[in-house]
Amino acid sequence: MKNFLFLIITFSLFTLSCSKKEPDDFYPTDTAKASYDTVPKDSFSAGATSVDIVRQIRMSSQKYKDSLKEALKAQEQEKKLKEELEKENKKKQEEEKKKTEQEKKPQKSETPTSSETKTE
Repeated sequence: MKNFLFLIITFSLFTLSCSKKEPDDFYPTDTAKASYDTVPKDSFSAGATSVDIVRQIRMSSQKYKDSLKEALKAQEQEKKLKEELEKENKKKQEEEKKKTEQEKKPQKSETPTSSETKTE
């Protein structure tokens, strides 16, 4: 008897919980409809992309490639200029070091000593 009562209660719970409900109207009649075609087209089908659009895409991609090449050339020129400036700076520094070393050396030839003087 207990099993029978348990079956009746569980069956009633299942029927109440699984009963059909009225579906909500996801597309009410008062909503605005699109004035354009919303049907998706396959990218390989005729009319998916026009010839003008394809031409514009090709032209813009070529312009992009050209701009990348120009940017690379500009970077290379900047590197060359920096290297040349560094070389020039190194040369100037070496020349300045040589000048300072020459100035620091005692100038023996300018000061006469007693042995070098001639007596008449």
